[in-house]
Amino acid sequence: MDVTVKIKRFDPEADHPESYWQEYAVALPDNATVLDALIKIREEQDGTLTLRCSCRSAICGSCAMRINGHAALACKTALSRVLDGDNAVVVEPAGVMPVVKDLTVNFDPFWDKIRAVEPYLQPQGAEPAGEYIASNESMLHLSGVTACIMCGACVSDCTVLEVDPTFLGPAALAKAYRFTADPRDGNREGVSRERLHQLSEPTGIWDCTRCNECVEACPKGVAPMDRIMALREQAVNAGFTRNNGARHTSAFTESVGHSGRLDELMLPIKSVGGITNVGAMLSYAPVGWRALTHGKMPPLRHKNVENVENVRRLFRKLEPDLYGPEIGKSSPFG
Repeated sequence: MDVTVKIKRFDPEADHPESYWQEYAVALPDNATVLDALIKIREEQDGTLTLRCSCRSAICGSCAMRINGHAALACKTALSRVLDGDNAVVVEPAGVMPVVKDLTVNFDPFWDKIRAVEPYLQPQGAEPAGEYIASNESMLHLSGVTACIMCGACVSDCTVLEVDPTFLGPAALAKAYRFTADPRDGNREGVSRERLHQLSEPTGIWDCTRCNECVEACPKGVAPMDRIMALREQAVNAGFTRNNGARHTSAFTESVGHSGRLDELMLPIKSVGGITNVGAMLSYAPVGWRALTHGKMPPLRHKNVENVENVRRLFRKLEPDLYGPEIGKSSPFG
């Protein structure tokens, strides 16, 4: 098949280094991958094209890049599945991380964040006489996380990292979950608890916006966002609730659980610990002003929600102690 590969290029040694687009026409077999196309271009048309690749088997993770705007492994992506109507495909370097040249990015920020979560077991107490034993069930649970090949695809497409480079990011947080969920890592009153305390701080688990981009990008099904949600649950169960993220979750659930509707005016107030937190309330003033001037201010009185009783029924079923008994029994909601 004849295809056009449009590549975003960058040469740091140019007189005025700026990114630019370059197109290549290349003939390939029908079962070719994006990586096949890039290697053929480099070997037969333009030896200056720079990219990383190694195993060509979706194991090493070195060929992660953006293909048609989304992160993927070039060696795992069949060309026939990503070509547009003109038999063309767009290839760019991975996002978030600084570009070194063409399709090669600097992974230092990625590894810095991985190291920040201390990615190694930290057993607490006396050294055991024999090996550390973990149940088959716990290790099967962790097998999904340990499938990560550190390709950086999830980091590339993280919408939070695009605007806040201090966020730990999906790869590091998924790696952190691999240890907080490991029964050999200290105990629930020891090192794992300290991990959860650190991860509950700003730039940690509560900064994820749940956009699901990392789940879509991951070539190994690690589902980093799901791991971050599990870390949040672990942190709350461990008692780390005196932070904006945990309070926001509690306020959201309380509002919807009791009325079936979200009280958007009270949500930010409860998230910062109440109206007495003057400093935090004042920090919301610019956002509130922009919302007001752009017609985005939540209404003072909520509109009726269609089928709101179905929402309330779910909360009563899941949390009867908090929101009343299930349908069919006496209920404070009538």
